[in-house]
Amino acid sequence: MEFLVDMVTTVPRGTSEDGVADMRAREAARSAELTAQGSLLRLWRPPLAPGEWRTWGLFQADDAGELEAVLASMPLRAWRRETVTPLTPHPNDPGQPPR
Repeated sequence: MEFLVDMVTTVPRGTSEDGVADMRAREAARSAELTAQGSLLRLWRPPLAPGEWRTWGLFQADDAGELEAVLASMPLRAWRRETVTPLTPHPNDPGQPPR
């Protein structure tokens, strides 16, 4: 099952630049692991407001519980809120094999 996840990150006040850099590096490393495992399929940056951190991610998981475990394993989870949308195939999706 695929899920579209809208992730909005808010850096806590008083966080040092080194703290932000460390968090970003840990997030990048975990994202690479999730990609290798087949859980993270794609990431996009929607149009952003000044200073906004926002990402759209396409994830694959067996169910919502598995997706929750994946999202909970990501370091930036501590600083963000997420909106999860489960996706189902559209009958006219050009990416689906012919029936």
